[in-house]
Amino acid sequence: MFPTVVKGGIGIGGEFGDGALLVNNRVNAYYRTISASIGFQLGAQARSQVIMFMTSSALKNFQNSDGWEAGVDGSVAIAEFGAGGTITTETAKAPIIGFILDNKGLMYNLTLEGSKISRINK
Repeated sequence: MFPTVVKGGIGIGGEFGDGALLVNNRVNAYYRTISASIGFQLGAQARSQVIMFMTSSALKNFQNSDGWEAGVDGSVAIAEFGAGGTITTETAKAPIIGFILDNKGLMYNLTLEGSKISRINK
């Protein structure tokens, strides 16, 4: 769970946020998400991200990684809410599901792909 991830860019962009891995309603470890991108993008936003590991093997792969990258180390199905957002049965069956919540600001690009998540010591 990343309560606040800040993203911004004009052609070249980046995002950053700190969060915690919760296992059985307890903090297991702290993590940082960071990414950079080049391409069509303009704006800034703050959002919350929740990544749910739906299988024990997906969770173990994440915990045993030394820097986990969405889209490379695990494919993340995005569950969209809001205007026209739905969760399909295919999304619900995915081993890893990502939720992006509380969009504040204006930014075109709704994805977790390429986000690197690394364990930090707090």
